[in-house]
Amino acid sequence: MELRPYQQEARENIAAEWDCGNRKTLLVLPTGCGKTVVFAKVAEDRVREGERVLVLAHRGELLQQASDKIYSVTGLMTAVEKAEETCIGSWYQIVVGSVQSLMRENRLKNFPDDYFGTIIVDEAHHILSDGYQRVMEHFPEANVLGVTATPDRGDMKNLGQFFDSLAYEYTLPRAIKEGFLSPIKALTVPLKLDLSSVKISQGDFSAGDIGTALDPYLEQIADVMLEYCADRKTVVFLPLIKTSQKFCAILRKKGFLAAEVNGESVDRAEKLAAFDRGEYNVLCNSMLLTEGWDCPSVDCIIVLRPTKIRSLYCQMVGRGTRLHPGKDHLLLLDFLWHTERHELCHPAHLICENEEVAKQMTRNLEMSGMPEDIEQAESIAAEDVVAAREEALAKQLEEMKRRKQRLVDPLQYEMSIQAEDLINYVPSFPSEMAPPSNKQLQALEKFGILPDSVGNSGKASLLLNRLAKRRDEGLATPKQIRFLEARNFNHVGTWSFEAANNMIARISANNWRIPNGIIPSQYVPGGVA
Repeated sequence: MELRPYQQEARENIAAEWDCGNRKTLLVLPTGCGKTVVFAKVAEDRVREGERVLVLAHRGELLQQASDKIYSVTGLMTAVEKAEETCIGSWYQIVVGSVQSLMRENRLKNFPDDYFGTIIVDEAHHILSDGYQRVMEHFPEANVLGVTATPDRGDMKNLGQFFDSLAYEYTLPRAIKEGFLSPIKALTVPLKLDLSSVKISQGDFSAGDIGTALDPYLEQIADVMLEYCADRKTVVFLPLIKTSQKFCAILRKKGFLAAEVNGESVDRAEKLAAFDRGEYNVLCNSMLLTEGWDCPSVDCIIVLRPTKIRSLYCQMVGRGTRLHPGKDHLLLLDFLWHTERHELCHPAHLICENEEVAKQMTRNLEMSGMPEDIEQAESIAAEDVVAAREEALAKQLEEMKRRKQRLVDPLQYEMSIQAEDLINYVPSFPSEMAPPSNKQLQALEKFGILPDSVGNSGKASLLLNRLAKRRDEGLATPKQIRFLEARNFNHVGTWSFEAANNMIARISANNWRIPNGIIPSQYVPGGVA
């Protein structure tokens, strides 16, 4: 199989990380970009080096998929380490193993600690769990490749605690832009669902509470689907089995060919195959299909399991991002979940790295009322954020300008009151050299002095003392001095507050013109003009 350019680059980067000593490295590829193909070729490369390779996963479906893909891509057969099956004594150099089986002490003790030269962990966002860690600790010298579409975990533990490096990351926007995944159009449905009473459990919304909160809205949601999903192949994610079953029954009454699958369904494989063939047009599930299931013809995803966890949200949406003949985009329906306490994942979180842009994009989609391409929506939101920042900056600059107009420059004030000690002040002690405190800055501004150019605490203290003394002596304020000096009155710093106030009142009463008979440059309060 000829690898896509990004797959080959990933393969080479992984080898380079191991060669330079980063034994635990991570590969991040979006759902639908062939992560199994990449690690199959990596496994083949290690077998050629004479190593045994363990491919580790937490579900049987993932193990079978890995085994099938490795054979189709490389022609290599695999042994199995799961339940009653074991790879001990097998000729095959690649082993697909269940973590639930291998984590058991009586199983691990059958393997020398150098039995595997390389361990590949599928869905590696699970690797920090105790079971995976027991397996990793048993094979301490093995090179480890973690493969995931979703690098962030709901329990907020950092994968950097385990992995030494990120060998390669291929992003969803890039995959769409380069034509390897389907474009996504998001539609925000103006149906408000109240989650304010839903509790948080293990870092996310409680599934039981969501099911209860969602129940009254199921009929309305089905009506929305009649409008937007009647001619689409749709997967609906719901929080509980009983909610999934109830919604499936409602959809059937509305005329949809709906099926429901869950972890207890004995006919799950048959229903999934029938959905793939087109015998059903809606598939309801209670979080069963987030990993290890592919149906490229899906062209609509509805997330009725609101979540705070970006990785889980990406997994759900990823069920519909694969390319398929006749499919020009994936429609993603987003509802107006109402919660007063917690941020929810929305379509914006599939593509936006900046939270400010994500929030703006979510607001834009809510206002649109039409399906919007998420790449274009992200670009518009980014432009909106920049424009908002520029507008805020312009307002800030205007406010600073107005503020400067309201306040008096300290040097101008010092010269007006002929305060040589203030003009020539130089701090002597470390405490005086420190920047002015917030309290000092606020006090200066309250007196009408622009504090920006008061460079140290000592100067601020001296200036505040002088201002307070002049106030107590009933002398003109900084603003009075500036106002009257701007109209050519002299020595206003020596005037009393009352004299300055009287002259300003006379000017105000004369339409802000100098009263007749007053010559500002010659005027002396209480004297002859």
